[in-house]
Amino acid sequence: MSHFLPAYTTVSSRMSRSVRERALIFLLAIGTFLGIRPCQAQDAAPLPENRYTTHATLFGAGRTSLYETYLSPSTYTGPHLSILHETLRKTHWLDGRITTQSILDGFFCYTSNRAGNSDELGGKINYSIGWHYNWVVGGRLRLMAGGEVHAGLGAIYNNRNSNNPVQAKADIDIDASLMAVYPFHIRKVPFTARYQTSLPLIGAMFSPRYGQSYYEMSLGNYDHNVCFTYPGNAPSMRHFLTLDFPIAGFTFRAGYLCDIRQSRVNGLRSHIWNHSFMVGYVKHFSFVKRKEPQHRPFIL
Repeated sequence: MSHFLPAYTTVSSRMSRSVRERALIFLLAIGTFLGIRPCQAQDAAPLPENRYTTHATLFGAGRTSLYETYLSPSTYTGPHLSILHETLRKTHWLDGRITTQSILDGFFCYTSNRAGNSDELGGKINYSIGWHYNWVVGGRLRLMAGGEVHAGLGAIYNNRNSNNPVQAKADIDIDASLMAVYPFHIRKVPFTARYQTSLPLIGAMFSPRYGQSYYEMSLGNYDHNVCFTYPGNAPSMRHFLTLDFPIAGFTFRAGYLCDIRQSRVNGLRSHIWNHSFMVGYVKHFSFVKRKEPQHRPFIL
């Protein structure tokens, strides 16, 4: 039977090779089902910062102070509800040192005068887009400075006026903007604090002249109703303080927004002072399809 041994050895070798191939295919199938991929260490490598976009949506409540001499000589105060959506993204400009920021926000308020016998309802939508030059100080603190274009549209209604019960609000301006971002840890939990301030420099706004009705304007009686604005006749500012923190793998944001808008044009004085406490969530998106952790430190 010795002459049968070579043939038997060949058949056994072929069977062993077939078993190994089937085992390899089975392991690959299991790995694919469990999501195990080769070169996982390369996928975990961080992407460049300009590949990320940060989106934040915040909901807020606070208090509003309205003062419109076109409608009433009294100041009206009351609660308001607000919403804000922000997008931040680093660009390729100046070796990646320019960050684009856009903010869309709005509020609605219900206010009363001190005597409690008159009410005013107000609301406004604002949109701004800006570009900031950023640099890092001390390896952690990120400073950002630049400018932005802001536009707003809204209205205020007074329930006691019969002839002119509504004052329309429309403005556009160019602002200077400063921002500071500071990431830190408390017991290995990552936090990110941010402060931003904006100051309108030049712009234009709509305003009727004192004693001029909207009916007159509808007939074409223009009386310098588009006014040039600057800090001398429209001293306004905006302060925004936020804190990002993780909960259950998601990133949340809490903040305080102080928006001061005031003007003195065409013989009329106006101010809208908003103080809002806000809370919401933050999402970080990349331009490459890959699985990212839910929480990511604020890097923009």
